[in-house]
Amino acid sequence: MRTFIALDLPKEIIKEIQGIQKILKQKSLFTGKFTESENLHLTLKFFGEIDETKVEEVKKRLSEIKMDGFYCEIGEVGVFTKSFIKIIWIKLNGKGIFNLQKEIDEKLSGLLEPEERFMSHLTIARVKHVSSKKDLLDYLKSIKPKKSKFYCNRFYLKKSELKPEGPVYEYLAEYKLD
Repeated sequence: MRTFIALDLPKEIIKEIQGIQKILKQKSLFTGKFTESENLHLTLKFFGEIDETKVEEVKKRLSEIKMDGFYCEIGEVGVFTKSFIKIIWIKLNGKGIFNLQKEIDEKLSGLLEPEERFMSHLTIARVKHVSSKKDLLDYLKSIKPKKSKFYCNRFYLKKSELKPEGPVYEYLAEYKLD
């Protein structure tokens, strides 16, 4: 079973991201696929394929996390590798995100590998071809999202099924933060 842990986004944040995606579509600086609104999320930890027994142990360990909710804020728009652009993302800021991610790694220690280089981001597009890297990078730098904040008081264990039309996510468990 292909699984991951994620934070979902409130509707007003999704609307803001849709606005950024719309601007990028109108600019036609690259070809690719934009993340569907219902699939926008922040991945805290990606497991890939794990068996059902491990999923049950993950559920049990995640239920032991005791942490307060926290605020997140939309950050800049960017890419991972400027020389080979494959993903366009929006950064999500907030110390609580990193604290939760660290807590998840600690709880899953010995069961799954810790995250090596966690970067808090929302994938908004997957890039196939870029006409001009410089133009795209300059334009992404010029985008200044509203510094919208939202409160995060839960996270989820999800299953991902890859289909030709795109991934389909299913909730396996919900975890509330105090």
